[in-house]
Amino acid sequence: MVLEEVQYVSNESGRATAVLVPIELWREIESERETAYLLKSPTMAKRLLEARGRTEGIAFDAAIEKLGL
Repeated sequence: MVLEEVQYVSNESGRATAVLVPIELWREIESERETAYLLKSPTMAKRLLEARGRTEGIAFDAAIEKLGL
């Protein structure tokens, strides 16, 4: 993502009042904010770090069945 794709909106005196960003960049920013929020909790930070290190999992269909969906 190149910064040239970010657009600034200015008022009549030239002061920047808003920013337009591509949706892909916005989703990346949103994801980073959510992760930062979760990492504030020691319990969630531990869970996220454990999940990141996992190499095994279960099949999607098995997860659906286990959840009763």
